Amino acid sequence: MKYYSIKLLIFVKQLLSMTKTLFLHSEVADPFSLYEAKLKDPVSWDNSDNLWAIYSYQSCKEILSCALAQIPETNPGNTDGLNEYALLISGKLARLNNGIRHEAAKHAVLLLLDHMKAAHTGSLIDQLIEMGNNKGELDWVASICKKLPLMLVLKCFDFNDADCNFIVNCTEQLTKIMLPVKTPGQVIAINEISRKIYHITEKHLCVSSFYKPLLKSLSESYHTNMQETLTICVSNLIGLFIQGYDAGRGILSNTLLQLLNNGYSTGKNSDDKTILGNNVVETLRFDPPVHNTRRIAVDNILMNNIAIKKGQSILIILAAANRDPRHFNNPNIYNTERLNNRDHLAFGIGSHRCPANHISVKLATDALHYLFEKYKTIRLIEKTITYEPIINVRLPRQLFISLY
Repeated sequence: MKYYSIKLLIFVKQLLSMTKTLFLHSEVADPFSLYEAKLKDPVSWDNSDNLWAIYSYQSCKEILSCALAQIPETNPGNTDGLNEYALLISGKLARLNNGIRHEAAKHAVLLLLDHMKAAHTGSLIDQLIEMGNNKGELDWVASICKKLPLMLVLKCFDFNDADCNFIVNCTEQLTKIMLPVKTPGQVIAINEISRKIYHITEKHLCVSSFYKPLLKSLSESYHTNMQETLTICVSNLIGLFIQGYDAGRGILSNTLLQLLNNGYSTGKNSDDKTILGNNVVETLRFDPPVHNTRRIAVDNILMNNIAIKKGQSILIILAAANRDPRHFNNPNIYNTERLNNRDHLAFGIGSHRCPANHISVKLATDALHYLFEKYKTIRLIEKTITYEPIINVRLPRQLFISLY
């Protein structure tokens, strides 16, 4: 009787979640069925969440490209109580800014990416598997996905082992800086970590070979003093750490899950990176880590003959747009050969399109190619996948696999 009561409670929670625009991915087994139903009303007002929900591919593109739909403030007036280092980081991130501040921050990210060195993905995977003392079985999420993308970024910028270990171990707590609502405990952790990680990153950047020309270029382009420019660079290098942890984790876990669910094996085309790269791209369309992103209307916007008023919140459901049958043929079928899969909106578009999109795809492709090349048999141990209790991203909590 207790078992059936728990099952009923889970069912009721899922049912209630599915009627809302905002829901925790831990409570919804299949959000795509909700999106499919909502595509019939692609621009709709949600009274309970007090926001406009945008579902269709065309409407999502229009809002993402609209200058009147901007990134909302996540911590107005520092109501969270963040310290000076946490405020420096969050206040300079390209992801959280608009206008000239966004342009300067994004330019800094692009310049930093240009100075990344090459790192050997395979050796890092071997190191992580060995560190976990895994005997043919491992949790792909905990052992690899939460660490590999971040470690690659750190190694590509020549961080030493001690700093790498500290940053890898604390970045999960630091990612909470992106949350619109934070618990007091999260704020305490963010404040402590941000101070240490800021000093480590600043010190490392200041002794790099590209430090002076990078700062000179940015300072002259945006008429900022050298200290302000340094802050922009440090904050956005830390932003790459955060992105490596969350988005990088999602691409690696979701792609491996789709590969195994769709019968990919080392027995065929295991040496073809192009095929694996196509799987990464199709996963970004079919099962993207990021499901939605937010904007706020800074002036009245007319869309589909609907007036979005100044000051109203907008939720752009990217995962719904990626399954829109008006743009993708048979969108609910995983098909790596669909000609327009790269039209997916997983990285956004316009000025806020993720500047690390190509690097993220390459990282996942290289990692999975190495994995399938080294191990002849890779299987899911647990078929039932649970997800993190987060609204905007869909990330598996665990992914247990066997490697032989």
